[in-house]
Amino acid sequence: MANVQAGGQWYPPEWPERIRALAEGTLTPVAPKRAATVMLLKDTADGTVVHMLRRRTSMAFAGGAYAYPGGGVDPRDDERHIRWAGPTRAWWADRLGVDETGAQAIVCAAVRETYEEAGVLLAGPTADTVVGDTTGDDWEADRAALVAREVSFAEFLDRRGLVLRSDLLGAWTRWITPEFEPRRYDTWFFVAALPEGQRTRNASTEADRTVWIAPREAAAAYDKGELLMMPPTISTLRQLSPYGSAAEALDAAPARDLTPVLATARLEDGEIVLSWPGHDEFTKHIPTGGAPA
Repeated sequence: MANVQAGGQWYPPEWPERIRALAEGTLTPVAPKRAATVMLLKDTADGTVVHMLRRRTSMAFAGGAYAYPGGGVDPRDDERHIRWAGPTRAWWADRLGVDETGAQAIVCAAVRETYEEAGVLLAGPTADTVVGDTTGDDWEADRAALVAREVSFAEFLDRRGLVLRSDLLGAWTRWITPEFEPRRYDTWFFVAALPEGQRTRNASTEADRTVWIAPREAAAAYDKGELLMMPPTISTLRQLSPYGSAAEALDAAPARDLTPVLATARLEDGEIVLSWPGHDEFTKHIPTGGAPA
């Protein structure tokens, strides 16, 4: 499926038609599913870099776009008791704007997806340790079982006697897929630092490439039209660029505003105006019969 691009912005060609249908009342928005994604950071001699993956072009949603490891919440992770380190579930509930069971499931989704798609696990045998190596046949068998949803993440942690390290995550921002999209997600973005001793690998069946790249460098490539991204991705890259280390970004996370960002579309002077509140760079003016300007 071809995408119209402004810079490197992912823009599906069917959006104008769906936006018009929404404005005319002939399109009923689907309810967004809760999801989590993680901006995994590490410090190098040349500065801080973030782990990104390129979604396969065959993917129905955002094919060819660069993104972070992430995915939907597993409802099985909302109530089962798990060993937990860091801020309490009540603290996370307040931070994320949900109830305690929802907070546990969202944090579990962030940690699980990072493990499933990047092979990095933010958990350890005790509240102040992290597993040092997640390679090997036994780990891979467990990861594959998680991907296949044969076991829940809570069950995986319990069987391995691991403590989820919620203190290694920082909630960064929250974006909700526009109402005119057929697939919608209410996504919390987190930051985390690559644990010592662990390494990333492309473990995702949805990605054909992974990179460690400086946020500023990735943003510059987007501006040149070299890297395709969705608005939340390029927005968070720009937000990460000023920080000189992973620790600095994590320290900044608790003060970040988590008010959801939701695109709006309106009819104005014979064209559709698509905008993301607080993010003017993504505003698009769509003629009633054509592509965005």
